[in-house]
Amino acid sequence: MAYAPTTTHHVKAASGLSLKGLVASIREAMERHHVYKQTLSELQGLSGRELADLGISRSMITRVALEAAYGKAVK
Repeated sequence: MAYAPTTTHHVKAASGLSLKGLVASIREAMERHHVYKQTLSELQGLSGRELADLGISRSMITRVALEAAYGKAVK
């Protein structure tokens, strides 16, 4: 005869987050990605002169958008 334990366990994600925490984490990641895409789009739409007024070169746009969404880049 097989032994069946009767204890209940709370569902946890692999990282130790509860399901509610996991959903909140996913929502935050989606919001940050939206900020990144929005910032990238707006900066790409600026003229060279407007970017220069902001002190940003066209080659810096991706980095600036990443920093806006995810914080200071780690080197």
